[in-house]
Order: sequence, then structure tokens, then C-alpha cells
Amino acid sequence: MKKVLVFACLALLFAACQESLEDRCARESKEYTAKNCPAKMGDNIILDSLTFEKGSHTLHYYYRLTGIADKEGVLDSLEAMRTLKDGLRNTTAMKTYKDNGYNFTYTYHSEKDPKKVLFEATFTEKDY
Repeated sequence: MKKVLVFACLALLFAACQESLEDRCARESKEYTAKNCPAKMGDNIILDSLTFEKGSHTLHYYYRLTGIADKEGVLDSLEAMRTLKDGLRNTTAMKTYKDNGYNFTYTYHSEKDPKKVLFEATFTEKDY
């Protein structure tokens, strides 16, 4: 009986120390940004940061467009919405977040005018 009680107490102790998925997501996005950003993602695209918005359960990616991509309409003509959605559907790295109904937002800013949003897309559970 004493062994069962000790085991139960240890199990409760370890369960109490686990972080929630929300806290894990916030921590991981902050660590990713600190370790990897800015990161060149391709020609004329730089990932500036990744944040987690707890209130809306949204992973938010902030990109910067440079050079010839730094103008309005460029991503519209490249079917960016479909490309981003397909990428999200096919990635296994986000499986835990997708299984829990998290949202994903991609915001592309201009390098010349950082306050200017050139493209933004949000995907919810129904999209992936």
C-alpha cells in the first residue's frame, strides 16, 4: 500500500510539472525566434519572427519581402494562399498544433516600408 501511495505521489508530481500545450507553443516560438531569426527562407524572403497568440491559439509567422518581391501583388500572382495552405496541410512538424485546432497566420511586410503589409493569410482548422 505504501509503495502505491509513493508511486501515486510521484505521478502527480511529474504531472504537475508538465507545461500546457499553450505554454509549450509560446516557449518554442520564442526560442525559435531567438535562435533562428532572421532567417533567409528563399530568394527575397526573410523570416523575421514567430510568435504565439494565446488568446486566439495562433502561430504567427512574420516575413519580410526584399528586392524584386518587395511590391504589392507579387504574392497574389504566385498563388501564395494555395501554396501556404498546401504546405501547412503537408507538414508533419505542426501535427500537434493542427490536432488541437490551432490557427496559423503568415504576414509579409515590405523591407522598404516595414509597416506596410504586402500579404497576409490566416488558416484555421477547417483549412487544413
